[in-house]
Amino acid sequence: MFVPAVVTRQTSSPQQIADGLLAADRTFSAVAAKTDLTGGLSAMFASDVVMPNPNGIAQGFDKAVEALKANPINTGAKIEWTPARVGISGDGRHGFTAGFMTMHRADGTSMPLKYLSYWEKKPEGWRVLAYKRGQAKEAPPAMALSYVLPPQIVAPATDVSLIDRYRTSLADAETAFSNEAQKIGTGAAFTKYGSSDAINLGGPATPTFLIGNQAIGAAVGAGEPPAGSQVRWGPDVKTIVAASGDFGVTIGHIFPNAPGNDGKPQPGRPFFTIWRKEAGGTWRYIAE
Repeated sequence: MFVPAVVTRQTSSPQQIADGLLAADRTFSAVAAKTDLTGGLSAMFASDVVMPNPNGIAQGFDKAVEALKANPINTGAKIEWTPARVGISGDGRHGFTAGFMTMHRADGTSMPLKYLSYWEKKPEGWRVLAYKRGQAKEAPPAMALSYVLPPQIVAPATDVSLIDRYRTSLADAETAFSNEAQKIGTGAAFTKYGSSDAINLGGPATPTFLIGNQAIGAAVGAGEPPAGSQVRWGPDVKTIVAASGDFGVTIGHIFPNAPGNDGKPQPGRPFFTIWRKEAGGTWRYIAE
């Protein structure tokens, strides 16, 4: 059940709240650099964290720790990271950070990575509700820190049924996104449903991020058939929404439309997408 925060006079600006989230992210990185990778990452996880991993989607703190320990590349490693983008919800209670990581292996070598974290401000401080990392071919070039901020901080809704409607509207937007892709193609759908300042972690060959719906759509749609999509997806795992109704994350699986060589449906691969509601009331993804 949602327990609303007690809202008193708001004295912090959107950037001040975002800077607080950045400070938390950087502090967890500084601590992680001095301990083992699993302990360093899990220190920032909420009890109900969701984490895509090579074996699927881990749900809950214990399962996330188990997945980190099961991945052999994490064994004996340490990790540190630097945020390059931050965004927050209208009520200042949810947010995301994205940036670049360096994994220091036990053999003395290093591996560049990228990450995306979705956060909630809890009584004990900012904690991660959804986390993923991606590979990078090399350390990224210098990139200026950027912000995704609401125009002002507003009080969160306290009506549980209203928050449920916010959550449903976001889940419906993700479903409509996939349905549209079946008609116009994946690349065109990613262009239509993305924000002009959206980011995508991209693949190893992308030095930093793919930035903007046009670039993301072009990359996702490269090599696809002229019409229709080869995949479908939906928020079949979880949808999280801020109580301000303007910010959230959808978590689920992407499934190939075509059956496998054995004629059976192919397994899905995990995704999570962070969304912001634009001024006109339309959901657009802003980070994935």
